[in-house]
Amino acid sequence: MSKIGLNPITIEEGVEVTINGKEVTAKGPKGELKVTVPFKINVEVKDNQILLTRKDEMKQSKALHGTFRALVANIVNGVKNGYSKKLEVVGVGYRVRLDGTALVMNLGLNHPITMTPPEGITLDVPDETTIVVNGVDKQLVGEYAAKIRETKKPEPYKGKGIRYEGEYVRRKSAKASVAAK
Repeated sequence: MSKIGLNPITIEEGVEVTINGKEVTAKGPKGELKVTVPFKINVEVKDNQILLTRKDEMKQSKALHGTFRALVANIVNGVKNGYSKKLEVVGVGYRVRLDGTALVMNLGLNHPITMTPPEGITLDVPDETTIVVNGVDKQLVGEYAAKIRETKKPEPYKGKGIRYEGEYVRRKSAKASVAAK
């Protein structure tokens, strides 16, 4: 039994949810998002709550039930509050800046790396070593933050690179000298 799928989703004030066949659309102050629910899952709105139920007790239906309940909850929350991921840039001489909407990163290479965000993503650089990725779609925000992190992953010896805020990088010791026998 899906424990997540059974929980109702509360529609917050300022969010409008419409169901057109198998397509759930949420409109809010930050934008509009859609999710298409598979045919094995039923969606209905009752008393300012969204309820998802499954048609049968098959293993795949149970898995889809919890997954799509979470996806619908994410779009309802996203159009109201939005999502953000914070990245830290660690390293001597490593810095980032915004050039219009494009992100320009100096990461110890012989050229700066320029990344333009996709539609629906906004970037904020409060200081030279912090990047904040904001957006309405949770999946898109996470993917773009991972793409930024991929340009220079944190390395285990000095800890230099781009990491998520609060991410722990397990450090390795440098190669120890080997004693002659």
